Order: sequence, then structure tokens, then C-alpha cells
Amino acid sequence: MANDELSAGFTGTPTEPPTGVRKVAKTATDAVSREANAVVVGAADHPYTAAGLALTVGALAFVIGYVMGRSSVDSGRSYWR
Repeated sequence: MANDELSAGFTGTPTEPPTGVRKVAKTATDAVSREANAVVVGAADHPYTAAGLALTVGALAFVIGYVMGRSSVDSGRSYWR
């Protein structure tokens, strides 16, 4: 009984390949997976460059958020009277 092959659920391949939206989604998923893997490999090979880029992007995002927040404040009146 231990030598019996157990199979549960669908273990084969689909009868027809994906077409239309499914094919586009699979292609996009594969491309994103490849790019993410390339980023991970590049960051592992160059950790200081990756850290510098992450800090630079974070600082730019902070500055852009600060400037947008300051520009949305009404400068005509002060909050405290």
C-alpha cells in the first residue's frame, strides 16, 4: 500500500494554452518576476549602491511631500489669532 501513487486534484496541464487577458496577465507576471529577481541580484551584488539609492529616493519623496504640504497651507491667515 505504501507503493501506491497518490494523486489529489488536477495534476496535469490545461488542455488549451491561455489566450487573451490570461496570456497578457501571465506574460506581465513573468516580466515582473524577472525584473524583481534582477533587482534582488543587483542589490546583493552592490549593497552600498542599493542603500544609497533607497535613501535618495526616500529623501526625494520626503521633500516632495513637504513642499506639497507647505503649498497647500493657506498663507493669508495664521492659525493662532
